[in-house]
Amino acid sequence: MQKPLIKNFINDPLLPFDIVFKDKKTPNRELPEHLHDRFELVYVYSGKGTFFLNQMLYEMNEGDLFIIPGNTIHQALPDSESPITATAIFFDPQLIGHYSSADSFTNMQVFDRARKNKSYKLVVPATIRPLFEEKLKQMHEELEQHEAGFRYAVQLNLNSLLIIINRLILKESHHQLAASDVCPSWLLNILQHLDQFHTDQIAGLSYLAKHSSVSAAHLSRAFKQLTGMNITDYVNAKRISTAKELLLTTNLGIDTIAHNCGYESLPYFHKLFKKFTGVTPGIYRRKVLESRKQFRNEYY
Repeated sequence: MQKPLIKNFINDPLLPFDIVFKDKKTPNRELPEHLHDRFELVYVYSGKGTFFLNQMLYEMNEGDLFIIPGNTIHQALPDSESPITATAIFFDPQLIGHYSSADSFTNMQVFDRARKNKSYKLVVPATIRPLFEEKLKQMHEELEQHEAGFRYAVQLNLNSLLIIINRLILKESHHQLAASDVCPSWLLNILQHLDQFHTDQIAGLSYLAKHSSVSAAHLSRAFKQLTGMNITDYVNAKRISTAKELLLTTNLGIDTIAHNCGYESLPYFHKLFKKFTGVTPGIYRRKVLESRKQFRNEYY
């Protein structure tokens, strides 16, 4: 099995935020599939490619913004002849501003809508791109220069950027509501099926090939070509994603979570979980919950 990416972030508990600024991505430089807890925004300056995000497949072009909720499988597949230049920001959702309880608006709506509608791509209008790109540049410079108050400056710029995105999304004419046509309908059906039934034991290649009325060889080849990963890796990533959510939102025991996610062997679940996250399920639960508590105590 190809080793999944364990994304390493700068460990600043007072500012759980990272940026990869104007990075050029080619097929040889792009990392394996991403699965991490932080929320992420990817903005494309130039180049072409495809972006696999959860169960959707999108074209990547200049001015595209990809909205990625935490713990969502995603992978960019840059074009070899026209490499992507993009900025990616990663942040803990606790950095998203808290407003008056009398105001229903929250910047979290950007990600809530994306997850609910399974719509992760926003085409930023050309007239707004200079402002959008300036916000990204300011956050990058604040992190580089580390002047007094840089953490607050980053948080303010982040929330200002999210307000812009929120307003654009509310204008439905700018919001791409469906995946592009780079994904054949039969493969889209398989991805939707796996999204719903990935914890079932029958989510294997033979069953899926029969379910989609294509040969196992063709399914395996097409799945890898269009998503950048094989079916086994994808199913395991979906299961570990579900396990992480259960660890943080329930008091269920680890053995129960493993079983609920489709793993009969607890040692194998531990091994796979550590491969995806770098730590065991128990340590993951404790570290994330402690980190959130520390942040709340500092800011609220």
